[in-house]
Amino acid sequence: MKETALDVLMYLFENYQEGEFSDADNQDALREELVAAGFPDDEVRHAFSWLDGLAAQRQLPIVFGPSGALRMYAREEQAKISAECRGFLMYLEQLGILDANLRELVIDRLMALVEEVDLERVKWVCLLVLMNQPDAEEAFGHLEEMVYYHGEFKH
Repeated sequence: MKETALDVLMYLFENYQEGEFSDADNQDALREELVAAGFPDDEVRHAFSWLDGLAAQRQLPIVFGPSGALRMYAREEQAKISAECRGFLMYLEQLGILDANLRELVIDRLMALVEEVDLERVKWVCLLVLMNQPDAEEAFGHLEEMVYYHGEFKH
């Protein structure tokens, strides 16, 4: 099986503390460890580029209209993110786990993936985005519980 950038990100999430892989000083050593562990070098580079994109997006001031506004997906987004995955994002918003800003970060990071986007990948991207938000510990905990302990998403 060919490992993808998301596989690398999931491995980092499960085996390292957030500060260990978001710190630029540690990234070179981590790259070497990941390649030695069998991840393709290009996928490791893509994973760190993805994380850099997440950090850059987190710093942008995004302002949206009133809460409860309907999100219209562009054709490219609809082609990449299935109705089931979009429904899951809406479900997370309804639960209060994602707000409009976080939803946009998730969509941006999903669109940055080279590989196909399925529900499992959406869950992992949501976890990675929430993990990088300083004030989202509670939402992260709820989503982590959903992903690890409640199995499939039911709408």
